[in-house]
Amino acid sequence: MHRPPRATGIGSLPGTDSGAAHRLVFDELPDLPHLPELPARGVGADMIGRGTALLVELYAEVQPSGWRLTERPGRDARRADSFLRQDLDFLEEQAQEFTQTLKVQAVGPWTLASTLELRHGDRMLADLGAVRDLAESLTEGLKLHIAELKKRAPQAGALMVQLDEPALPGVLNGTVPTASGFGRLRAVEEPVARELLAGVFQAVHDAGAETAVHCCAPGVPVDLLRKAGADFISFDATGIDVQTAHDEQLGEAIEAGTGLMLGVVPATDPARAPGVNQLLDKVLSLTRLGFSPAQLAEAVTITPTCGLAGATPPWARQALILAHRTADALADKAS
Repeated sequence: MHRPPRATGIGSLPGTDSGAAHRLVFDELPDLPHLPELPARGVGADMIGRGTALLVELYAEVQPSGWRLTERPGRDARRADSFLRQDLDFLEEQAQEFTQTLKVQAVGPWTLASTLELRHGDRMLADLGAVRDLAESLTEGLKLHIAELKKRAPQAGALMVQLDEPALPGVLNGTVPTASGFGRLRAVEEPVARELLAGVFQAVHDAGAETAVHCCAPGVPVDLLRKAGADFISFDATGIDVQTAHDEQLGEAIEAGTGLMLGVVPATDPARAPGVNQLLDKVLSLTRLGFSPAQLAEAVTITPTCGLAGATPPWARQALILAHRTADALADKAS
């Protein structure tokens, strides 16, 4: 299906003003705005806190070592839920007449399992049975989240759920540290990782939303994510060198109709801001895969390299503007 290139953000923004953040993304990303995440608000507004707020019948609280499962919700869980509800209220204000695609983010099951601790202190990733329970809880929560979004943004043309999986390469390579930090957890085999993600993707599709996966870590498993059923794969594209090992996987993804969300705009304030032509050249470097600019334009969405929580507010705005202008430049190049 033909579509012009779009621009979007990864998720996080600086500051604590949710209303201003929502106005920013709807103003500067008119074709694909996203639900802003503001981790500067504190515990519960961080990526893991937001993820725990989506779980069904699983609860977590912050311990000295980090987020840990508990028998019942406590103060931290209530804060996380409150932040999510507040953000959805602001989203509803902005989205009443919105008719394009709306994106929301949630931490993926493998990254959540790599971070959350079981009640006795080990990371959930150490117990694949616990990981499957976690994925099931998250899946049920995402289905409820999608239903809520349909009520709050009734005119949206489509919904997209982006799973944030920065820990996935480490999960596959066996580099995730144990809770003590003195060891490494055993690598998860690719078929196991793919099957778990495929179940989550299928449930999201069945609930009426598209799927994306964002991973800003090196070694993004493009082939695994494509085969698991992701509609879009989001990654930091600034580290892609000519003729990398990922070239074949990226080419197969485009041929299969999988969208690529290319992170080309710096996520933190650069010493010298790049121009649109410089960013466009990075996108067009993928013509080495044998695709024309027009074919790339249909496959590509332009994004910052990662979340913008570490940027200053002026650069966060400028980064989104640059992403949008680069998408426009790619459309012009393809026409």
